[in-house]
Amino acid sequence: MSLQFGEILLPGISGILSTRSAMRRSFFAVLILAGIFAAVFVSWASGSQLSYGYNLNGQPVTSLATPGTEAVVLFFAATDCPICNRYIPEIQGLEAKYGPQHVVIWYVYPNVGTTSATVRQHEADYGAEKNVLLDPHHRLVDLTHAIITPEAAILVPESSGAEPFRVVYAGRIDNRYIHLGEQRPRPTQFDLERAIVDVLQHHTVQHADGPPVGCGIIGQ
Repeated sequence: MSLQFGEILLPGISGILSTRSAMRRSFFAVLILAGIFAAVFVSWASGSQLSYGYNLNGQPVTSLATPGTEAVVLFFAATDCPICNRYIPEIQGLEAKYGPQHVVIWYVYPNVGTTSATVRQHEADYGAEKNVLLDPHHRLVDLTHAIITPEAAILVPESSGAEPFRVVYAGRIDNRYIHLGEQRPRPTQFDLERAIVDVLQHHTVQHADGPPVGCGIIGQ
């Protein structure tokens, strides 16, 4: 039964109870959704869901650096790319030179199908690498928009903590290679090292004057 006063129609008792029941259901649904979002946020904030890739033991890599790190350098490499192999001594030299200045270098292997065993053999051939990461899901590739091996990127912390990062440089190591099959006797521009120095001196990071040259990342 409903009561009518003038032009206003008031619901009967059953309508009021039905409305209240619907409101209670909506309220509890909102509480459930809020709880889900809160759980996701806490999980994200704690870093438990954050994984950049996998180490050679198949374990997730959830951190690229420790607090106090000035810069993280990513060197995108492929075990079967001769240009990448040519640059490994250059990257190792940068690691020896700038590691004491709180620069961390990671060797990132992004090609789909690259295995830990292949990378271990590559290490045996070219020298052991301290920080090695397989990026089969292209999380770091997507973050830096890398398309070539070898290619480098520099990440810097957003705040005083080690993470999250922002990308300040992405591109070639130097200008040795002009095109595939054409190279200079020696580089005349050291783009990656210049960018590292810019970060350490808190200067605006200069971009490379040309694109990287090498092998396309497999799986993009």
